[in-house]
Amino acid sequence: MISELQPNGKSKNILLFSTDIALPAEQILEYYQARFQIEFIFRDGKQFTGLSDCQCRGSQRLDFHFNSSLLALNLAKYEAYNRHSSPAPFVFSMASYKRLEFNRHLLYTFINKLDLDPNLILNHPNLSSVLSYGTLAA
Repeated sequence: MISELQPNGKSKNILLFSTDIALPAEQILEYYQARFQIEFIFRDGKQFTGLSDCQCRGSQRLDFHFNSSLLALNLAKYEAYNRHSSPAPFVFSMASYKRLEFNRHLLYTFINKLDLDPNLILNHPNLSSVLSYGTLAA
């Protein structure tokens, strides 16, 4: 059991379970946190990068598909991390990343199809709010 003091003065107790009774509570907590992060990776892989959309049956082809899907997720996270410039902690949402890239692609399509001045649009102070339209608040 881990006890944590909340900002309002109340104590919060966390019960963690393990089959290894000699494992310290802090180590169990680290395992729980890592497992939670791994579940996010697989959820994002299934929802956004086609992790579960493969129809091949060969083990090498399946390996290639799974690696490609998870690579796409890692590259998206890497690019989002490199773009992050605010002092707030980095929070990644694949749904927001996908929406941001879709908005960026749509904006460039409008610029090209309508023969708009790209410098006027891409240097506008409200560009980031237009690109982040529909993204989730972190």
